Amino acid sequence: MSPPAYLLSPGYVLGETEQPHTAIEQLEARVAGYGIPMAPRAWGWGSYFRTDRTPVELAVASAETTLKASGVPRRSVDGFIVCTTAFPSSVDDHAGLLGTVLGELRLPAVSFACGMTLNRCNNLLAALHVARSLVENGSLRTVLVVTADRIADESERLEKFALFSDGAASCLVSSVEQGPDAYQFLASASAQDAEVMGQRDQIDPRLAVAVNDQLQRATGIPLEKVGALLPANLVRPLVTLKERQAGFTARQVRTQNIERIGHCFAADPLINLVDIAASGEEEIDELFLLASSVPGARHGVLLRKIA
Repeated sequence: MSPPAYLLSPGYVLGETEQPHTAIEQLEARVAGYGIPMAPRAWGWGSYFRTDRTPVELAVASAETTLKASGVPRRSVDGFIVCTTAFPSSVDDHAGLLGTVLGELRLPAVSFACGMTLNRCNNLLAALHVARSLVENGSLRTVLVVTADRIADESERLEKFALFSDGAASCLVSSVEQGPDAYQFLASASAQDAEVMGQRDQIDPRLAVAVNDQLQRATGIPLEKVGALLPANLVRPLVTLKERQAGFTARQVRTQNIERIGHCFAADPLINLVDIAASGEEEIDELFLLASSVPGARHGVLLRKIA
């Protein structure tokens, strides 16, 4: 059997400016263009957070919160994965981005560093799957994972499926349980359907069912034992419908952050984990499923709270 891997000290930062959804440029025209009613309460439109910082600055800020909270020596971090939906268009700038983040975080022992993209808002969960695999097979000891994104064009702040916020989230994936906020990886899984990748509004709950089945086969834990499903913060009717179709109960699906912060790209499941822990609602040994769906793909990470 593989040695265990742990998710340590999840943290996040949001854009420094909070605004109500009514501040969105040409809100009524955008809503009319989508052919949907102006029903903020139904959709879950509340506040959003925007920033003047770059994704690199957001990534560094979030990673610093994780490193400081964990107490893990920076020289012990030997892997790094950075996720974003928009890496620089020039290949020449890619190494500069990695080098800047690693330099500012002062991580001298990192021997493996990579970027994760092309999974859209599943990027973070895909990166956690990779980091877990690297730790469990003994290739690396402690991997810092961070995702960061921001809206560059305010006309894209509101989409039919979500109200976007700028921000970043991070955690450590380690072979050693340490720090005040630790979770054990029980399993991770994904499912793909290449025929509908790239199509909008085609989230298929059958992919979530496939991921649920993989997780249960790997752990023996049935779906009903999951204490909380922590999904992407898309509009509430979409999240609720698709997750209920996948077999989750209303009690399991946590949607409180949809109004509070909106959709922070791939960071949502980890943000939701941080917030449920801060609320005091979760219990030791409760099971948490971090999950995210985009058209053509579903990723899930099953965790148990241990500290």
